Amino acid sequence: MKAVVIHAPGPPDQLVIADRPEPSPGPGEVLIDVAYAGCNWADTQIRTGIYPHPFTYPLVLGFEISGTVSKLGPNVSGVKVGDGVATFVEKGGGYAEKAVASVNILMPLPDSISFEVGAALPIQPLTGYHMLYTVHSLKPGEIVLINAIGGGVGLFTTQLAVKGGARVIGTVGTPGKEKLALEYGAERVAKNEDFEQAVLAFTNGRGVDLAIDSLGATMLDRTFNVVRKLGHIISIGEAEGQPFKNIRERILPRSQTFTRMHLGHIDADSQAWKDGVKYVTGGVVDGWLKVPIARVFPMEKAADMHRYIESRQAAGKLLLKIAA
Repeated sequence: MKAVVIHAPGPPDQLVIADRPEPSPGPGEVLIDVAYAGCNWADTQIRTGIYPHPFTYPLVLGFEISGTVSKLGPNVSGVKVGDGVATFVEKGGGYAEKAVASVNILMPLPDSISFEVGAALPIQPLTGYHMLYTVHSLKPGEIVLINAIGGGVGLFTTQLAVKGGARVIGTVGTPGKEKLALEYGAERVAKNEDFEQAVLAFTNGRGVDLAIDSLGATMLDRTFNVVRKLGHIISIGEAEGQPFKNIRERILPRSQTFTRMHLGHIDADSQAWKDGVKYVTGGVVDGWLKVPIARVFPMEKAADMHRYIESRQAAGKLLLKIAA
């Protein structure tokens, strides 16, 4: 099969199309003919060798896919060859014509959800859902700060938070990326200004109940200043750089709670996981959860896709089209 392979950490040029052996599904797994693969910031971290969870090279990137089940492994039930699915591929391998996934983590796609839309669902909206309802317990009326609100996770989480009755304020680093967030229900987006001052003014000095940060480094460090006493900070990425090693000192002054969340730590057999899949797919079918696809790249342009996500210009989801 054809796959986008990275042989060693490095720049986007490291992503090359190569022939790889077709994977074989083991017990509890299925083989999927991949239609689309989603692009996430974690892909760029693994490509550059700085992802916090270890990987060995060479490897095939890609943690989320959509496509058609083409083969069942031993002891698989509840799915059949020909079913359209999307899934989170925890060990990677999505930038390829075929990929193996665990059956317990499959998201069945109804006819009303295309493969293009389906490929955007396994990571970003489920990350948003589990931040709000599994790691946190969102209540109507809470105020949520979302840093990098114009990105894929930010836009999905905005919609989920607003649906849950929260008020949302966000930050963007690129002018123009606030547009969709405001359309999706955010009340205020700080850009080209002191975001601490903007957030504290928005909350009348109290601070937000929950802050979600995917940037790390200085942005995460400053975020502690705008979260209320006993408030919660959730970190999901380090696009700006690794977090400073001062978390204890930052949460002490206001008795705040800090979580570094990874979607793969949500048990796929748990009711929480099943509830998230049902809620997200139901929101798309019902029309209130919009799927902002910014650009779709052909398989041979995977390096360009990485350059684009790293440019911070993308307002929404980037996809790699695998099937011809």
